[in-house]
Amino acid sequence: MNNNKSYNHILAAFFTGCFFLCSCENDVNEVYSLNKKTGSTEEATFIKINYTVNGKAKAILTAPLMLHVEDSTTYYEFPKTLYAEFYNVEEIKESKLTALYGKYKDGESLIYLRDSVKIINMLKGDTIYCDDLYWDRNRRGIEFYTNKKVRIRQKDGQYMNGTGMEADQGFKNYHMLHPNGVINSAGDGFPK
Repeated sequence: MNNNKSYNHILAAFFTGCFFLCSCENDVNEVYSLNKKTGSTEEATFIKINYTVNGKAKAILTAPLMLHVEDSTTYYEFPKTLYAEFYNVEEIKESKLTALYGKYKDGESLIYLRDSVKIINMLKGDTIYCDDLYWDRNRRGIEFYTNKKVRIRQKDGQYMNGTGMEADQGFKNYHMLHPNGVINSAGDGFPK
């Protein structure tokens, strides 16, 4: 009888051990995913951001919606249009910009704008149209640039087309990298 009790205890211990070994099955990727940081998104509506240098206005950005996303990289996103005004050293509005979308990655000095980007130089009267545009504050003197198609309408009605452009902060000075045509138009804006 004693052997039978020992045998039952050994058998019970064996089945209990098998139960614990079988129930601890995890996929390695599942375990790693538990430790991953999950992203969070903060939302702000009707925002206005003032960018100043030494107390002087350099730019004002407004947007109906801004998302602050914290994930593997933190970024700010403007998915429903944005509008910016740029000021010169005398704090006179020099140019204004609109785009349907914008994104700024935290820790980088780079802003990406896309979809119907339009810049108007208030002092010269020129208007720049492009599909996308980058603003890099580390590129002194040529902060804005694109490698895509650009169309510039000058105050006198002349249109310049090309690919790629570089411009300063106020769009006072710009340079088309690969111009491919000029269209002259009358005062009514239609080409001749």
